[in-house]
Amino acid sequence: MKSRPRIGTMGELRFTVEPKHCIDFASGGMPTVFSTPQMIGLLERTSRESLVAFLDENERSVGVELEIKHLAPAPPGSVVTLSTRVIQSDGPYVTFHIEARDEQELLARGIHKRAVIRVESFAKRVARKTKG
Repeated sequence: MKSRPRIGTMGELRFTVEPKHCIDFASGGMPTVFSTPQMIGLLERTSRESLVAFLDENERSVGVELEIKHLAPAPPGSVVTLSTRVIQSDGPYVTFHIEARDEQELLARGIHKRAVIRVESFAKRVARKTKG
């Protein structure tokens, strides 16, 4: 790493919920809402992007742990803000507090941990699993 992210380093992504972000089982009166898997993916992306400036060229970060509570729905058209804040940086691991909010309320909150990896080593590890 070029440098360690400081405690409090933040990331943010703001977007409008579109049908591609929503559950695929809205029928029988179930309303269409922002899906948990989509939310998780976007929270991970926001965390990852907040670390880019701290990494060497041959490094990336990968998600290794996630604990989240999805607390409220967001229908299509909602403006959602995803925020991440570094709460711990220890060795190759960086831990974030993560939140999702719409214009009205807190949608989700939790903890997300990422590991900083060297691309070459990671690629070799993956290659060992694909030979066969």
